[in-house]
Parts: sequence; structure tokens; C-alpha cells
Amino acid sequence: MKYKRILLKLSGEALMGDRQYGIDPKRLGEYAEEIKQIHELGVEIAIVIGGGNIFRGVAGASNGMDRVQGDYMGMLATVINGMALQGALEEKGMLTRLQTALKIEAIAEPYIKRRAVRHLEKNRIVIFGAGTGNPYFTTDTAAVLRGVEVNADVILKGTRVDGIYNADPEKDKDAVKFDYISFEDVLRKGLNVMDTTAFTLSQENKLPIIVFDMNKEGNLLKICKGENVGTVVNI
Repeated sequence: MKYKRILLKLSGEALMGDRQYGIDPKRLGEYAEEIKQIHELGVEIAIVIGGGNIFRGVAGASNGMDRVQGDYMGMLATVINGMALQGALEEKGMLTRLQTALKIEAIAEPYIKRRAVRHLEKNRIVIFGAGTGNPYFTTDTAAVLRGVEVNADVILKGTRVDGIYNADPEKDKDAVKFDYISFEDVLRKGLNVMDTTAFTLSQENKLPIIVFDMNKEGNLLKICKGENVGTVVNI
């Protein structure tokens, strides 16, 4: 396998499947099966999930809600998604741990870097919930931060599209896909990969990002084997 330890970033919206909101059990099961394939081959897996399928702090703030309050609500939404994924993974026989940046001892461990690394070394899948624990930071930033902290080899960002394009492929049929692009070129071209804080943190720590279509069966396994899937962002 090309990568020994990965940080998989999933959006909350990805868990909706074809629904308008919430969690689609079918989609959850599909993701669990994809993760199981690489887990059985010895890949150490850490996961960060967004909460946009339940609540978005930015959306709440735009409707008059206090931004800080909204962001904390969004963090709790990521914990709900983390619990759902944890259940789906354990149903398929995998050992997991849910760690949260906010203390919720009844349902999850508090995030402790050394403990998280030890879980990974013991081949347990670690799910990080509640973002960074701070308002004004996205789950993209949480994913890169946790990836750097646990010494992941790569950030795998699972999305609805199969990589990074020079335009929105859902709107522009002539959009061109990049197989490989540097951090500098992403910034120079103004491409939207992650929010600026997350992207800069990844660049500074020389942690590559692969953007790929998580909904296509087998993609996660192909990436971990080193096949050319999605778009690689690197130095």
C-alpha cells in the first residue's frame, strides 16, 4: 500500500445520499464498506466528518443567529455524524474510537494526540468530532490539523466530483480536470480546494491532499494502492 496512515475527510452532505437532509443509512453502509477494504489491508485510518447535513454555523449566522453559537451547534452536528459512522463501521466488525474536541465523556473520548496515535497503531479507526473545538474554524481545518498532529501521510478529501477542475464541472461541460497540481498553482489560479486556513496549514507542513469522488466504488482502495485517482495537490 502506498499510504500507511491516512486522514479521510468526508463532508456532512455526503452522508445525505439522495435525501434533503440528515443521514442516509444506505450511503453510510457504502462508506463503511469502502473503509473496511483498506482497513483489512493494514491502512491506519483517521476520519473527520463535517456537519452540513444537520446544521451549518455560517448559514445560521446569515439568518441572524450568533456566529459563535451557530458554530458550536455545527460542532455537535459533526459528533452526531461521527457516532453514526462509528456504528456503521462497528457493524462491519471494525474497532473504532470517537474522539471529540469538546468534552462529551458519556459518548466519546476527549481528543488526546498520544491516545489517538496509539489507537491508530493498534489498527483502530479513529473518528475526530467537534472540529477543532473552536468557532470560526471549518472541519477542513480540523482535518488538516489532526492529520498533521497524528503524522498522516496524506489528506484524502472525499467529495461528489472526481478531482479539481479549472471551473465547476457541474456547471461547465468544458471544465478541465487536473491530475496533479502544486499548492502554489492552486493559489495562483484561485481554485477552491479547501478553505484558506486549512490549505495553508497543509502547504506549510508539506502534507499532500488528494481530492476524489468518494461515491465511486473502489476509489478509496485505488488511492491507497497508489493508482491515479482524483487530483493530487502537493509541493
